[in-house]
Amino acid sequence: MRNLILFTSIFLIFYILSSLAAAAADTLNSGQNLTDGDTLLSAGNTFALGFFSPDNSKNRYVGIWYSNITVFTVVWVANRQSPITAQSTGALKLTSTGSLLLTSNQISTPLWSTAAAAAAPEGSFVAQLLDSGNFVVRRNDSNVSGEFIWQSFDHPTDTLLAGMKFGPDLRSGLSRSLTSWAGPSDPSPGKYTMAIDLEGVPQLIIKSEWAMVWRGGPWNGAGFVGAASELNYDTVSYMSYYRATRYEIYYSYDNVRGVVTRVVIGGDGMDRHLIWFDPPGYWGVLWSGPNDACDRLSACGAYSVCDISKYPSLCSCLPGFESNSGACVRTRPLRCDVADGFAAVNRVKLPDTSAAMMEGELDLESCRERCLRNCSCTAYARANVTAGGRGCIMWSSELTDMKVFTSGGQDLYVRLAATGGGKKNKSWIFIIVAATVTLLLIASFICFKKLRRAGRAEGNSHSEQPALRWNDELSNKFEVSKETSSDFFLFQFSQIAEATENFAPSNKLGEGGFGPVYKGKLLDGQYIAVKRLSARSGQGLEEFKNEISLIAKLQHRNLVRLLGCCFEGEEKLLVYEYMSNKSLDLFLFDPNQKAKLDWATRFQIIEGIVQGLLYLHKHSRLTIIHRDLKASNILLDDDLRPKISDFGMARIFSSNESELNATNKVVGTYGYISPEYAMKGHFSTKSDVFSFGVLMLEIITGKRNSGFHQHGSSLNLLAYAWELWRERRWVELADDSLGRVYPLDELSKYVHVALLCVQERAVDRPSTSDLLTMLISDNAHLSYPNQPAFFMVEMAARVRSSPISINKSHSLNEITITGIDGR
Repeated sequence: MRNLILFTSIFLIFYILSSLAAAAADTLNSGQNLTDGDTLLSAGNTFALGFFSPDNSKNRYVGIWYSNITVFTVVWVANRQSPITAQSTGALKLTSTGSLLLTSNQISTPLWSTAAAAAAPEGSFVAQLLDSGNFVVRRNDSNVSGEFIWQSFDHPTDTLLAGMKFGPDLRSGLSRSLTSWAGPSDPSPGKYTMAIDLEGVPQLIIKSEWAMVWRGGPWNGAGFVGAASELNYDTVSYMSYYRATRYEIYYSYDNVRGVVTRVVIGGDGMDRHLIWFDPPGYWGVLWSGPNDACDRLSACGAYSVCDISKYPSLCSCLPGFESNSGACVRTRPLRCDVADGFAAVNRVKLPDTSAAMMEGELDLESCRERCLRNCSCTAYARANVTAGGRGCIMWSSELTDMKVFTSGGQDLYVRLAATGGGKKNKSWIFIIVAATVTLLLIASFICFKKLRRAGRAEGNSHSEQPALRWNDELSNKFEVSKETSSDFFLFQFSQIAEATENFAPSNKLGEGGFGPVYKGKLLDGQYIAVKRLSARSGQGLEEFKNEISLIAKLQHRNLVRLLGCCFEGEEKLLVYEYMSNKSLDLFLFDPNQKAKLDWATRFQIIEGIVQGLLYLHKHSRLTIIHRDLKASNILLDDDLRPKISDFGMARIFSSNESELNATNKVVGTYGYISPEYAMKGHFSTKSDVFSFGVLMLEIITGKRNSGFHQHGSSLNLLAYAWELWRERRWVELADDSLGRVYPLDELSKYVHVALLCVQERAVDRPSTSDLLTMLISDNAHLSYPNQPAFFMVEMAARVRSSPISINKSHSLNEITITGIDGR
């Protein structure tokens, strides 16, 4: 009996110890080591963690592999850049601070480690291999799923497993991307990385080192639109989903019906979705890409689509475009003031979205209307093809990297001139023709009446002579094309003098650094604005020619229109369309006028300025840098819509010229010029972005940047905004005249965007296209701004002691720098 009791006791003790050992097989406790030869097994015996060597290699690595399939398949590697050599012995340890350390007996420093948690008593942490393949570190007393101090799923290698999040964590900065092995026997990071790119509208990409080689496109609710090929097997193996929040953007999937799948980026740059078949025991390829010549990035040029079924002639121009010297160009140019149409291009991979923007709640018709209202919009498409198709993507740049699919893909709506955009064009043609005939009849009647009046007169005075058309000689001299100059006039000085009542003080609209501006009225009743260049202004013939050749070529609703010019003797005059509300500064900085600028109007002004800048920087024939963007150079029409003016200091660059340029003659206005331009003479489109950031803060606050140090201890408005932003008191920046009638989230976003624009380093500032996306989209990712450039006041002190000429006018805001040497 005694022996039976003893045997039973021994059996029970052995059983309990065995159970504890089995329960602990997936766990590493604080202070424990996992040595070469030991493994952790997940609870369902799905995955194992331990030491391994790749085929044809003697190096040792800590990794995770499938434990229940016959083909040895590694899904994660810890020390992929620091192998344990054949002469060494390694050990994996969990420290009392929750840090994992991989050490070698021949090296004193760890080969690989994870970040430590806050100090805690011994035994507070455990490392556990879950049945999902996730290796996690958690507190010993926490059984709550997701409360992990560290997890391997946040640091993938070349494989995506079910339940993993693929895409950036915006709070921690983790990329959660996949990088290929360097070779079959070398798990170190290879040449190819698959990631979700956040530029513009997020999209799936594969890049080779730093260059993109393939685009999977944006997520459209059903999948990544550029990965639309059919699966190789007719089986439902996994369910995909995609999430985009302010904290993270990721793709993930769950296996269904007990199947085993994984996604791998290979050393050949291929994205493969694999499924395990047992029997017979092998990995089958569900889908792979890129897989044909049309998958190569930008296989065809801009406005061209690739169709593999038309091999070997793969590329063809979009509707409304034609081939010209190997490039697809519009058959008819777009005009913002014409009711353009759209052509549907079916079953395509959507164009590159790195410069596109997304609106999450618009239906397709609203998206079409929004695109038509944006002069820069070139195309639109649904953002989500499921659940009624809510949301849309809009492009404001060239359409590139498109491919036709035999099934799948998406419909793209390409903007065309009114005569090339679908069924509605016939009615538009009729309307335009009828309107044109009517206008011609009216014009003929007016001309007939004027000729009769002129015939009855005993002689026309000099002032009644009509303005001359821009002739060939002047076109060549001022580099204005005949096409542009057809609506451009050379006025006589006497005409301008009569129109302005001999430049009467009562007609004076204001005065800038280059001279006064007058209101005038021509004989036909048209109101004009005349800039009379002062002989002391410093704007000589070159600046005069520059402004003429620039503005005469530009056509955009957010740029002021130049009607003509006059130069007789010492007189140089520019004739513009008249803006009844004059300039922005007269509203913004006048306590009696600023209340007319409510929040919606200020947003309209901000957006319009960006639209105009985007046209200058990207969508005009040449890249144009304004170099003097400020409140007094923003004119307002009857509806308070903005128009950028004063191009006397602008610079033009062709597409093959470098954007970064230098000059020894720095021009601009205190408080608006960027630091790299003021101190070194370097200017680029990012210089205009800086000026816009200053202007945006002025529009938000109703205060000038120049002289703002008088309002407190801050050097200027930029420093003040930065101080309030860091202290989370940005709501105090809002202009008091707004009466707190504005959305707080919009105010926060606009201050954030403005601070991104005025960062000290030009490379940190957003591009103009990114600016538009940030302002319009509700889903745009905004990085945390760096400290702005606080150089202005100090620089001004140095400039005042320098031997240069400064043109002063009615306010500090209008001081124009004309001769700072770049250093």
